[in-house]
Amino acid sequence: MNKTVSEIKDLLHGGKITKSDWDTILQDDRKGVQLLVKRYEKLKSQKEMLRNKFYQMSEFENRYRAKGINNIAGVDEAGRGPLAGPVVVGAVILPQNFYLEGLDDSKKLNEGLRERFYKYIIEHAVSYSVTVIEPGEIDQWNILEATKRGMVHSIHNLNTQPEVVLIDAVQLEIPFLQESLIKGDQRSISIAAASIIAKVTRDRLMKEWGNKFPNYGFEKHMGYGTRDHLEALRKFGPTSIHRRTFSPVKEYL
Repeated sequence: MNKTVSEIKDLLHGGKITKSDWDTILQDDRKGVQLLVKRYEKLKSQKEMLRNKFYQMSEFENRYRAKGINNIAGVDEAGRGPLAGPVVVGAVILPQNFYLEGLDDSKKLNEGLRERFYKYIIEHAVSYSVTVIEPGEIDQWNILEATKRGMVHSIHNLNTQPEVVLIDAVQLEIPFLQESLIKGDQRSISIAAASIIAKVTRDRLMKEWGNKFPNYGFEKHMGYGTRDHLEALRKFGPTSIHRRTFSPVKEYL
């Protein structure tokens, strides 16, 4: 007896079908079944593409593991460009068998995916840490120096000492082997995971500041220099979380 379209849908959704089942489904000429086949093949193709991308982004980690180096830390920041709010740095060491379908640079993911990935990463990481550099410290040190200090602090705060550190685009003064990767958050799963930790943490902080300063819309633009933000800055002046050494903030002091 042929399965109903609904039963076939459940079978395909479960993902565990035999070759015999698949051959039978392919020969089923019902329109609803053929539509399910197209959707299933498209989803399978997307999953394969994401898997391939993940393994491409594991190149640096696999290269070090082939040398017997397993504690590989990824480090990245969120918030170097905004006019307000902190710079947040994330550091993470992922386990050897880690896999997260769709992992990518945090800026390429929507908020829902970032939140889901954040939860998965911190639950499965060997170790992770977060450092928040406040606006006053950014003004005191300059943005690059503040970012570097945050990265060094996050690395030293890991519960597991790294054997090598993969960093997005900067060199640090640390007592560990390091490799700086241009666009590292798009090339390394460890740096991408750190970027998600940093981005989600910072966005949550900016939403809190949005509640404290409702005229500025921090929960929407996260402190970046959007038109609405610049208009609020012109109308109400800088807040306590604005970076006073950044233009155009300093012009409104």
